[in-house]
Parts: sequence; C-alpha cells; structure tokens
Amino acid sequence: MTAGTGRTRAGFETLAIHAGQEPDPATGAVVPPIYQVSTYAQDGVGHPRAGYEYSRTTNPTRTALEQCLAALEGGTRALAFASGMAAEDCLLRTICRPGDHVLIPHDAYGGTYRLFDKVLTPWRVSYQPVPVSDPRAVKHALEQQPARVVWVETPTNPLLSIVDITALAALCADAGALLVVDNTFASPYLQNPLTLGADAVVHSTTKYLGGHSDVVGGAIVVADAGLGERLAFQQNATGAVAGPFDAWLTLRGIRTLAVRMDRHSQNALRVADMLAAHRAVTQVFYPGLPSHPGHEIAAKQMRGFGGMVSFKVRGGEETAVAVCARTRVFILGESLGGVESLIEHPGRMTHASAAGSELEVPADLVRLSVGIESCDDLLEDLRSALG
Repeated sequence: MTAGTGRTRAGFETLAIHAGQEPDPATGAVVPPIYQVSTYAQDGVGHPRAGYEYSRTTNPTRTALEQCLAALEGGTRALAFASGMAAEDCLLRTICRPGDHVLIPHDAYGGTYRLFDKVLTPWRVSYQPVPVSDPRAVKHALEQQPARVVWVETPTNPLLSIVDITALAALCADAGALLVVDNTFASPYLQNPLTLGADAVVHSTTKYLGGHSDVVGGAIVVADAGLGERLAFQQNATGAVAGPFDAWLTLRGIRTLAVRMDRHSQNALRVADMLAAHRAVTQVFYPGLPSHPGHEIAAKQMRGFGGMVSFKVRGGEETAVAVCARTRVFILGESLGGVESLIEHPGRMTHASAAGSELEVPADLVRLSVGIESCDDLLEDLRSALG
C-alpha cells in the first residue's frame, strides 16, 4: 500500500491507520464496520460472496485487523485469535508433533511456561529453558538435542532480557529449527522480527496493540505463506478466533500505537533513570539504560526501548509486595501495555505458575507497565511508595 505517497511502502503510522481499513464502499465510513454476524448469504451453492460463509472461518472485521497486522510486521499472513495464549497454542500445535523438542527462554512469561509444562508436555512435546540472550548457549543446546522450535521473547517478561534476533535466526536456519518471537513487549512499532529473520511473530494484542485495557486478543504473523495456510486451517478447525467487536477495538487501538509507544518509551526511560539512582532499589531492568547488558543489541534492532521496567528492592519479598500496595497512580494489577500505569509483584501474580521451577522469578522483583500519564506524577508516586 502506498496511501498516495508515491513510495513503495508507506510509513508505519500511515499503515497503522490505513492498511486493511479502506473507507466502506457502501457508505464511505472511514472506520471499518463491525460485522457482528455469524453467517452470510451465498450467491449459489459453493459460491460464498467475497469468500465469506461463516464467521469462525472468516469475518470482514477480523480480516481488516489481520491485513493491518501483516502490514505492520512485514509478514505475508496474519491471524487474529481470542487471546495471546490461543495464538501460541495454535502455532505450536501446527508446527510441532509428539516427540518434538522446543527451546524456551529461561525467564519466559509464566503463561507460556504453563502452556509448555502443563499442556504440551503431556502431548509429548519436550522443552528446555535456555538463556536465549546468549547465542552460544542456544547453539550448545541445539547441538545437544535438535529442536523443532526456538521460542524467544525480546524483551523478555519480566526480566527484560534482549535477544539478538539476527544471530538466532542464523543459528536456527543452520539447525533446521523455526524461530518464533513473542513481540508483545516491543510491539510492531519498535521491532519487526520477521525482517530480522524470524519465521513467526506472536502477540498478545491485549497489550500495546489494543492499548486501552478493554479487549483480550492474540495474533500470529508469519513470513511463509504456506505456514500461514496451515495455521488458518488449524485455527478454523479449533475455533479460537477473535470476535468482530474485539477485532474492531484492537484496530482502533492500533491507530494510535505509534504515538503511544513514543510516550511509553519516554516515560519508562525517566522512570528507569530515577529507580537506578534510588537508595531503596538494588537493580533495574530496562534495555534503554546503557548499563543493561542487552542495550547495544536493543538499540540496533529496536526503534525505542518500550514501556516495561522491572526492578529489585532492598528488604526482599515483603518489601516488594509493600511497594506494590503503596502506589496511587500506578494501579496494582496484572497485564500491561495500556495507557494507564500498572504495578505488580510477578512472583505472586503473573509468574506464580513458574514458582518452584527453573523459571521462578526473584521474590524481590517488581514489574511496572509505565503508562502515558504525566511522568512527573509517576515519578512522585514511585518515590513515595519506595519511601
């Protein structure tokens, strides 16, 4: 799409507003309609109009979202799901078979760990946690046991580790493994893993893409059209699709993604700088800080460092929990990526499923989703809570 610019590819902000979202041909409405419909009149037996026959298979509002996501990530095909975990499950059940092996981050999201440990392991898909920010560790693991998939997050949740996507893509190509990148923390605005060599990207669209804490959804974007067809078959067969209103809400959020991510990143850097200088804080995890071990790689493959910040506090777990309880602007809650700032204790909340495992998170860790409020208010709130 050129959007009248004369360029071969429009800019990100233009694609976010226009890709898959042409004015409605019937009315001229500039916002895609919500096709709240389950079935469609057909022009003849076996001849659905415009390819639409039943909304589990395809829906025009969902199609608009999928076309937009594919354009933003630079992929050939995108599919929208009822949740991020539904997207992950569909992808893994499409590309894996019983007996396959998968590498996952040693600090992966708790829900992803639960999917592998409690759902896929009984299906005889094995997994191994690896520090995926170290290409040598990944190479060694692939040499020890061939893997069907290398699953990474970058930045990771909640320790904000950074993965060199280009380096891992080369390793995976040599080993015959598929590289899957969870791009939720970065969003397509800050990072495009497919252009760096990844085979598939997954999102919890609940987070930055939706951006307003009012919709749950997920997505897969792939580079290979053949894999896209296989995923579409699996999705239709199992049915975990995004509803039309959820798709419409996500599209509405995407329209402001660029300006929101700019503000998230600006606020988060100021928050990280303040925390790094605070006497009650022992360690800050934010790739925008020059002291972060992945800072140089993040600066190379990202267009900004995002809105997620984690930190450790003096005094251990109880102090961390108390800090979470004392904020007033930061809301105590799970999830992330909304315009409002959130605070949580990963060990007891989002990553409780990893307790007692190799992926258990530090007990003194606090995770922030830094919103787009006045940053001075956010800084004062955290200073007060740290006390």
